[in-house]
Amino acid sequence: MSGFGKLSYAQKKCVSTVGMLMQKTGMAGPGARIGIAISGGVDSFALLKVMTIRKAILPFPIELMALHVNPGFNPESHAPLVEWVKREGIPAHIELTDHGPRAHSAENRKNSPCFFCAMLRRKRLFDLCREYNLTHLAFGHNADDLVVTFFMNVVQNGRVDGLSAAEDFFNGRLKVIRPALFLEKSFMRAAARQWELPIWKNDCPSSGSTRRTEIHDWLNLEMGRDKRIRQNIFNALTRYQLDRQDLNLTPVP
Repeated sequence: MSGFGKLSYAQKKCVSTVGMLMQKTGMAGPGARIGIAISGGVDSFALLKVMTIRKAILPFPIELMALHVNPGFNPESHAPLVEWVKREGIPAHIELTDHGPRAHSAENRKNSPCFFCAMLRRKRLFDLCREYNLTHLAFGHNADDLVVTFFMNVVQNGRVDGLSAAEDFFNGRLKVIRPALFLEKSFMRAAARQWELPIWKNDCPSSGSTRRTEIHDWLNLEMGRDKRIRQNIFNALTRYQLDRQDLNLTPVP
């Protein structure tokens, strides 16, 4: 990984885990044009940084583009991203929307604000992928998100389901990928801090008071009782996702 300076253990863990999943799943091939959805939080920003390193390591060319859809609570919150992508030489599309305020208004009577806002954001990201002729849309979901999503589906929907590492949309014209799906958030948080990424505060009024947050806090409480519980859950869901996609991540001798 020459050219990026000496990487810390957390940074190496991020780069290698993302690389392993991308390689074993054939997530992106030569000529891939990957849009990376940036929320401003640690997960997506860390993924963007890791993907710039993976881009330099890959033996074939890919293109990266940062995509940020500001929900509208703070029109200036994305300013650090503007400066960072400019300094790093990464193409970006950054726009201000009214998705957040609309999600918390009378317009949204049937769904939670988070669901409504996320729906509008994803639709806009899909539109941007089409406008820029992108082949992939990458999200920063990690192993912690996989666990929470799995338990949310069980508790709220009575369904055994998690998150896919890669899935096709629009008859294969766009592939949604989650390169950090098997990476624990603690490594992403440590690496982002060491890279001094300009993460910004989430100004959403619903932040920290969602059903997802409740399940996340409950899981942390349970996993905090015994360190083995966290690893057992990660291992079980990793195997579940691999079986679901008919994949094998066992290293080749």
